[in-house]
Amino acid sequence: MMNPKDFNVQTHKRRSGLTRMWHALGFALAGLRAGWDEKAFREEALAALVLLPTSLWLGRNWVEIALLAGSVLLVMIVELLNTGIETAIDRIGPEWHALSKRAKDMASAAVLLSLLLCLGVWASAFYQKLI
Repeated sequence: MMNPKDFNVQTHKRRSGLTRMWHALGFALAGLRAGWDEKAFREEALAALVLLPTSLWLGRNWVEIALLAGSVLLVMIVELLNTGIETAIDRIGPEWHALSKRAKDMASAAVLLSLLLCLGVWASAFYQKLI
């Protein structure tokens, strides 16, 4: 007899078309809700509420607007991936391990790089606007 836990996984894998997309949307929204529980993601999301509309004012054309908005969204995406990595590692166990630390540090470095990219894009756009 099939384990009910295995059945649920198999049921999802057998979905296709709009049904699969609908369920995928539900999983994505659940991920955003889970991300909201993280302070860093909440701060970035609140900053995005200001920065995304500001990109429409600051950008001179669709490419600049896309770079400004995209850099903000990239920070949020990388933060969610960072949180996912940290959560998966914490699921394995609470004890300290060099590889766990390395993975978490690398994920944090990815967040830092995305923030620096965002800062650079926005600083350049403001410089162009003021000069």
